[in-house]
Amino acid sequence: MKATLVRTEKLNEQVYSFWFEPERRFRYIAGQFIEITLPHDNADDRGTRRWFTLSSSPTEELLAITTRFSHQGSSFKRTLHELQLNDVVEISEPMGDFVLPKDTSSPLFFVAGGMGITPYRSMAKWLADTKESRNVQMIYSLKEAADEVFREVFAAAGIEPTLFITGHEAHAQHLRAHDILNAIQDDQTILYISGPEPMVENLEKQLKTAGFPANRLVLDFFPGYQPI
Repeated sequence: MKATLVRTEKLNEQVYSFWFEPERRFRYIAGQFIEITLPHDNADDRGTRRWFTLSSSPTEELLAITTRFSHQGSSFKRTLHELQLNDVVEISEPMGDFVLPKDTSSPLFFVAGGMGITPYRSMAKWLADTKESRNVQMIYSLKEAADEVFREVFAAAGIEPTLFITGHEAHAQHLRAHDILNAIQDDQTILYISGPEPMVENLEKQLKTAGFPANRLVLDFFPGYQPI
């Protein structure tokens, strides 16, 4: 399916949202992802396709993806960054089961690492727009507080993220399972984790070692994610 760029939104120095209008009605569930194909000249070995979680909500008319850029980006990211209004990309049908549970009474705990915030933005916007009330706690892991995005969307949904500042690589303090378990307030909580693959895999291993039930753990990792 083709989708036309309608708006580009700068969220901070490195993070941008791109808003597209699909050529026909597009149905998806908050938290799902799509593949974008962006043909361009001199494509590098990472190719012309990428997976992106939809940061928009099904309640919004346009589709949005949100991503981080580095100074030395891949050919795909450079082409994405340089898109002009009315440029057209190819998008796949929505996929994925990183979505809200049907039981609205289930307490939820969201853990986001970096751009792992995007599915939660979709869910929070959907909750706010539909006025559906959920019991949600949240930890948002970032290198620095200035990297935070979407706070106003979460506030509208009644969600108050607790920031976990890791610092930069040389002195990074990684989020650990005990940081999450100490914050969970209900023993029936469903735990969602979204972020870079190493972070999600490490937390999954630690949580299982700690005895957290696998049937209450929902994971969404960004394989090989780099801001390029």
